[in-house]
Amino acid sequence: MAKKRRAGPAPTSEVVDRLLTTACALFYREGIQAVGVQRLIDEAGVAKASFYAHFPSKDDLVAAYLDRNGAAWRAKVQAEVLDPFLDPRARLRRMLDVQTAWIESEQFRGCPFQKVGGELYAPSATARRVTEKHRRWLRALFHDLVEAAGIRPVAPVAGALLVLFDGAAATVLVDRNPAAARDARWAAERIIDGQLTIAD
Repeated sequence: MAKKRRAGPAPTSEVVDRLLTTACALFYREGIQAVGVQRLIDEAGVAKASFYAHFPSKDDLVAAYLDRNGAAWRAKVQAEVLDPFLDPRARLRRMLDVQTAWIESEQFRGCPFQKVGGELYAPSATARRVTEKHRRWLRALFHDLVEAAGIRPVAPVAGALLVLFDGAAATVLVDRNPAAARDARWAAERIIDGQLTIAD
């Protein structure tokens, strides 16, 4: 009878994936400060040496967590917002609809980037770079969507929509009331349609 082969160490990519998957779930649900390295190691089922071989510090794992969230958002936007069959204004509205649906879902626990920024007064340089990259992408996305929709002036309109986008996520997290997402959506619609009256 053939001997049962002992399982060797998990491949590098599998270790990283397990650590990141565990970190994404725990960090998002419970917060960065509440989750220690040992708990991450235990729940991911990896050796401590494997953890530090891939992530020299917890800060490096936080940065990877943010990077994975940013990549997920970019993929979601590519699939659901940048639909070539939608007209430009419909894409802009779809962006807001995607966020509203996310906020109203049972899984919503706030924007990961806002939460890390609020929890960590001085995030690591790596985490800051990941956040800045995501924010540049988001600002450019709103700018391009507004410009393509023919709405003018582009910069202030894109900026206002981004503030509503960010504000909805932050308000819902504080108030525990998803109605803020609908309120922000209503205000964004007025801007998109050019029906917002600003008092002098």
